Amino acid sequence: MISAASSQSSGSGLYIYLLMALIFVGFYFFAIRPQQKRRRETESMQRAAGPGDEIVTVGGLYGTIIEIDDETALLEIAPDVHARYARAAIGKVVNRAEHEEIESEDEEVDDELVDEVDEVDETADEHTPTPADDAVSEPDKKSR
Repeated sequence: MISAASSQSSGSGLYIYLLMALIFVGFYFFAIRPQQKRRRETESMQRAAGPGDEIVTVGGLYGTIIEIDDETALLEIAPDVHARYARAAIGKVVNRAEHEEIESEDEEVDDELVDEVDEVDETADEHTPTPADDAVSEPDKKSR
């Protein structure tokens, strides 16, 4: 009878270890991994913040970044009212300022759009009348 009880308990011991491993894996995928992803996104947002960006600090203070370095950011929280905060205190960027790099890319895109619009205008001038165009213009001629 004792040997039957001991063989039964060794099987349940393996089951407990497997259950603990399964709980750990589930905890990793549902708690640890998403938190790491949020932390990476927050750090990249804080690194990308620059002068002119409107931000909200983790404490809820709204302000505009005047200058920023590796450790701190100088915020304008009201006209002529400045406060220095740790860069890690940036909670969210509300509005991004137009930086020089972005403006040069926008100018290239604008030039491409102007070329496309010019092409569309040229094709509109070359439009040949169709029978549908004649049908629309007939009632106009009768009303005159």
